[in-house]
Amino acid sequence: MTYVIALPCVDVTDKACIDECPLDCIYEGERMLYIQPNECTDCGACEPVCPVEAIYFEDDTPQEWRHFNDVNAEFFATLGDPGGSTKVGPTGRDHPFVAELPLQDTVTALPGHSA
Repeated sequence: MTYVIALPCVDVTDKACIDECPLDCIYEGERMLYIQPNECTDCGACEPVCPVEAIYFEDDTPQEWRHFNDVNAEFFATLGDPGGSTKVGPTGRDHPFVAELPLQDTVTALPGHSA
């Protein structure tokens, strides 16, 4: 099991989870962040600092976002297990599913904001 990042992260530029992750296993895509499942040790440090509540323990991902479990894992099909996001830096790409999503309204996605 691992933590995953779901839809609320798309088009949000906050990276508090990257700063909090002691294992450096959160990687930056073009439009969202991804957790490398083979590097994550389920410490949970990233979850409480996410301002949009996009990080879930894999089994606790809401049903409507459950496909993000696969999205996070599949993102690393070509990247592999690099051993730390600081070695890689921004990847400049996203999983095809994320790349095809319409632009997300990030202002209303933040807690305490409404449309």
